[in-house]
Amino acid sequence: MAKKAPFPYVRTFFAWFLSLLIFFPLFWLGITAFKTEGQAIAGHLIFTPTLDSFVEVQTRSDYLHYAKNSLVTSVVSTVLGLLIAAPAAYSMAFFRTRKTRDILMWMLSTKMMPAVGALMPIYVMAQTTGMLDSIPALVIVFTLSNLPIMVWMLYSAFKEVPIDILEAVRLDGATLWDEFRHAILPLTMGGIASTALLCLVLTWNEAFWSLTLTSANAGTLAALIAQYSSPEGLFWAKLSAASLLAIAPIIVFGWFSQKQLVQGLTFGAVK
Repeated sequence: MAKKAPFPYVRTFFAWFLSLLIFFPLFWLGITAFKTEGQAIAGHLIFTPTLDSFVEVQTRSDYLHYAKNSLVTSVVSTVLGLLIAAPAAYSMAFFRTRKTRDILMWMLSTKMMPAVGALMPIYVMAQTTGMLDSIPALVIVFTLSNLPIMVWMLYSAFKEVPIDILEAVRLDGATLWDEFRHAILPLTMGGIASTALLCLVLTWNEAFWSLTLTSANAGTLAALIAQYSSPEGLFWAKLSAASLLAIAPIIVFGWFSQKQLVQGLTFGAVK
């Protein structure tokens, strides 16, 4: 007879406690967005909900303009990143060399460098080429910053494909493109989708480069949120409304795609 796990209620309590602790900031953000500025500053828990802050965000800042910029930069950089990362991961997975592992580790190590370390050269290049405050500049930066993660995740997905299938396809005289399209792509569609979803989320939430390289023209939702922090102070209700409008689409998107996200993050974890 299997032994009962020790202290099951204690573990359940701590699991709920941690869950509520993580959820509380989002809850507080949500209720603050429906308060007036006075109620938000006072921290009232009992109040009459109002949509004034949401109306102010749209009329003052044009939420749809910033949302469109976030959507365009996220989707385009993700698609462009997949087009670059897929061939690289395919080559590393099925045509390995002695340096393949070293290259993968070097690519991953670039994510450990603080973004501010590359700020000056990237800003100067954007300024020199006239690409400051433009969508193409953000797309290029987002694509390059996500490439190491995309290559690693696709590499893990491709490594799961049985080599026997590839050998059978090659014996039939298939080209590399036919091999990828008819054998690799159908078998790794889940991994590719997971990679795309994760990078879409990361790009949508990116704030550092959005605030550094853009202003009103190409600003994303991160720039919209930053507008409600001023030398006069923070407009808590409007800041919360802008933040809620910014994260709501990606939260809903992540909720419906959580299975694919978890699948992509755990590729190769179990053999």
